[in-house]
Amino acid sequence: MSTPVVWEGNIGNAAEHRSFANGNKDPRHMLRINVMFDNSIPDGQGGYKDRGGFWANVEWWHQDAERFAALFQKGMRVVVIGRAIMDSWTDKQSGEEVSALKVEASRVAILPHRVEHVTLASNGNSQRPANQQQAGQPRGQSQPSPQPEPDGLHDYPGFDDELPV
Repeated sequence: MSTPVVWEGNIGNAAEHRSFANGNKDPRHMLRINVMFDNSIPDGQGGYKDRGGFWANVEWWHQDAERFAALFQKGMRVVVIGRAIMDSWTDKQSGEEVSALKVEASRVAILPHRVEHVTLASNGNSQRPANQQQAGQPRGQSQPSPQPEPDGLHDYPGFDDELPV
């Protein structure tokens, strides 16, 4: 049984990417991060008061997991959407049954806390945006607007596709 979650927290380790064979198909890719989901509340003085929290592993099965592993960094603030489950396994050294909370994510988003700058990869479009004025062109006279190009954020296949778990 699982519980749907939308939790916010800080990444506590470097993101880990793993690939798994998938028969004759392309391999499946997983991103794993450990996140401290906190319970901070405003303290009334412009800061926040910590009311406790917990650590949980987050697993995100996504075809671009390797790319995201390079993007996510320790300390980043993220929001995780998915389902919380109890993961159980047998410890190899002690032989005891061990359980821990795990989140199987359907989405992981970076929040702007502690982000200094963002650089988007080029989408191969050398045209400038339609709202930029050409050098030497008087204000008020505009060129015909070109058709909008893909924004580069959602133009790779499967960006919004969820992989089966």
